[in-house]
Amino acid sequence: MSIPEPRNGTLRLGSIAPNFTTDTSIGIVNFYDYIGPNSWCILFSHPDDFTPVCTTELGAFAKLEPEFTKRNVKLIGLSVNSSESHREWIKDIDEITGSNLKFPIIADPERKIALLYDMIDYQDASNIDDKGVQLTIRSVFIIDTNKKIRLIMTYPATCGRNTAEVLRVVDSLQTSERMKRKVTTPINWVPGDDVIIAPNINNDEARKLFPKFRSIKPYLRLTPLSKDASI
Repeated sequence: MSIPEPRNGTLRLGSIAPNFTTDTSIGIVNFYDYIGPNSWCILFSHPDDFTPVCTTELGAFAKLEPEFTKRNVKLIGLSVNSSESHREWIKDIDEITGSNLKFPIIADPERKIALLYDMIDYQDASNIDDKGVQLTIRSVFIIDTNKKIRLIMTYPATCGRNTAEVLRVVDSLQTSERMKRKVTTPINWVPGDDVIIAPNINNDEARKLFPKFRSIKPYLRLTPLSKDASI
């Protein structure tokens, strides 16, 4: 079994997402050009084409794509197969899930992008292709308009992701950004719920910014936030 060596360096929250040019299901794509200057992006990987969990995931992301588009977020997937394989697989995805998948799927048979983004599972020796090379795991990267990585999630090959959670995190990140990071979001927060006033905002400033806030503890202050609120 051949196991690729890990890349030098580590991607962390706040790291600049590495750029690349690669073949995809829609042709050659430069990652930065695809994102554009003002969009967010979600890059997410899959172990293999024509596999059951991946098929359900791609269909779910495709069906939810209009919601991501409303939030100025572009989607791009990755699997280790060829672009020709991706295009055939998309037919199955649309048929099985009732989706209309339009976003590109990166072709990464040599694991170049997978290694660049640390998408390889070094523990699960069963997660390999027919050549004995390890497949990619289910990684998710949310990237902001400055090409900074704002979230990293990694799932094992056996566990499908939750698209609603990915969308929820986008809402949380964008809410905090819109409010100039003066608010954060609590557990299980969804748009419309109260937000938390950031600890670096004192009560005098909080009263001016959020007149309806309430203090549970000195370190836990909640406030309603209208959908279009901004500072």
